[in-house]
Amino acid sequence: MGKDIHWFPGHMKKALIQIQERVKLVDCVIELLDARSPLSSRNEFLYKITENKDRLIVLTKTDLADPTITELWIEYFKKDNLVISVDLNNNKDVKKLIDIASKSGIKKREKELKKGIKPQPIRAMIVGIPNVGKSTLINKIAKRSAASVANTPGHTKSQQWIKVSNQFELLDTPGILPSNYENKEHAINLALIGSINENILPNDELAMKVIDYLKANHKEQFVQKYNLNNLDDNYQIINQIGLRRGLLNKGIVDVSKVETLLLNEFKKGIICRFTLERP
Repeated sequence: MGKDIHWFPGHMKKALIQIQERVKLVDCVIELLDARSPLSSRNEFLYKITENKDRLIVLTKTDLADPTITELWIEYFKKDNLVISVDLNNNKDVKKLIDIASKSGIKKREKELKKGIKPQPIRAMIVGIPNVGKSTLINKIAKRSAASVANTPGHTKSQQWIKVSNQFELLDTPGILPSNYENKEHAINLALIGSINENILPNDELAMKVIDYLKANHKEQFVQKYNLNNLDDNYQIINQIGLRRGLLNKGIVDVSKVETLLLNEFKKGIICRFTLERP
């Protein structure tokens, strides 16, 4: 790998400028972090330009993350912020999120009433990196397809206001990554959870990272999933998986296909629920 990992399409730079301009229009910020890798999935620049606003941290994709470690992350973040973990497919979780976000505007409403001003809707800005669940969350909250959804990094490329009710409005923003990653582990983590395109990093290196992680943290589930009988050598593991799944080319294991299979099944939580970082 090169010295730094660069991933910064033009629409992301434009979106950053727009967020800086619009953050003054909102009452609070809802920051989405992937529960499987909370530190790697935080864009520090996004955090800095919104740090003066009330903040609700939402740990998403908890249905794919290790629940024990998710609880540790909640404890870690709640020292300085409101924090909630959600399964975006669970309507009760989404409702709880709305209730918490709405409370952030109570002081604003009280001030407006004292001044004789008709209370205005609470405005919240949703921010986060690509593929962390922003559009899915907005559609759940708005109960309609207000934001388009795709399971690919960088899908949302514009900002839009979503009227949830007469009391609550959301500003959706595109997923934005830092311009580069000096910390290679953060870039690798994001590739493994699908927040940056895997093809900007070598598949063989990512596959080895997955194998090492599974051997160290989820050995039993790894062995059971692929019916493995030898974990001594990573290349032998690749060979075993290829033979078990019939991923052959002229009778020889197609290593590239095995690596792609392994990465996809890991990312989707098919092998196990996992969290790549601990507080």
